[in-house]
Amino acid sequence: MKINTKVRYGLRAIIEIASWPNGILQKDISKNQEIPLLYLDNIITGLRNAGLINNVAGRSSGYILSKNYKEISVYDVYRAFEPELLLVNCSCATKECKRFNICQVKDFWFELNNEIKTIMKNKTIEDIINN
Repeated sequence: MKINTKVRYGLRAIIEIASWPNGILQKDISKNQEIPLLYLDNIITGLRNAGLINNVAGRSSGYILSKNYKEISVYDVYRAFEPELLLVNCSCATKECKRFNICQVKDFWFELNNEIKTIMKNKTIEDIINN
């Protein structure tokens, strides 16, 4: 399993935004987090579409969190850029393989998938900032 760049940069961007409760400009997020400004456009769009951030005062303004950073999990950021976490196809009830009923390792994949999701859901932006 490899976390893609959008998720990694999205997490860095949201941490930067959380550090500025009155708002921060996109160009400053780019500079502070060393994320290319053009690529950051996609990150900001994903975070905004997921309801995690808002514009402070319209166009050419900064960004703020849409809710308290204690309420935003790593999994929320992950979901801004990726569908439901699915390590292998058989770890989702809607994507059963033909061996689903006889597979000896499917329970392991279910358990691992759920453990990773639980860790991501339980780790908040506050936890990361305070660590």
